[in-house]
Amino acid sequence: MKKLKFLNSIQLILACVAILELNGCALQQMYPTAPARADESAPTEYLVGPGDVLNIVVWRNPEVSIQVPVRPDGKFTTPLVEDIHASGKTPTQLARDIENALSKYIQDPIVSVMVTNFSGPFSEQIRVVGQATKPQALPYKERMTLLDVLIAVGGLTEFADGNGASVLRAVNGQSRQFAVRLEDLIKEGDISANIEMRPGDVLVIPESWF
Repeated sequence: MKKLKFLNSIQLILACVAILELNGCALQQMYPTAPARADESAPTEYLVGPGDVLNIVVWRNPEVSIQVPVRPDGKFTTPLVEDIHASGKTPTQLARDIENALSKYIQDPIVSVMVTNFSGPFSEQIRVVGQATKPQALPYKERMTLLDVLIAVGGLTEFADGNGASVLRAVNGQSRQFAVRLEDLIKEGDISANIEMRPGDVLVIPESWF
């Protein structure tokens, strides 16, 4: 009788494990797999954002050349010009805007803008939430991959459900959710799971059920 009860207990445990595995598979199949390559519409030029530091050089006018941070409102102030909007513009576009503003005071100004301490616009940052070692927002870089993101956030916690993770992404103005396989990528070395990221992606890493 004891042996029969023991066998019944084992069968019950195995059945529970099977159900959990099936539930896990069902959760992973709820979302389509993320495409391996980002589409070509992803921006290739860097866009300035809050937190960036701008090195502004006005040729032959060192008195108005300055290094200045972009404020949280996306603007900055230079000598002679107040509240220039910078967020979402390329350094070249910003240089032309500064030239136009300075032309009221300087004849034919020539301006160059160099960016340091890169952050980028909030709308293009990649956010990592959930069971990452260091969840955070990261500046998007051209051809940035899922592995690059995982390295930046220090990998997964011991409680993470890596293969249950997903990426929230804007596609044609609509929010879509795609399945990604983090555990296969970092523990199994499956390079096919290393997808390209897109600006504004949100990587969601859930906690494992067991």
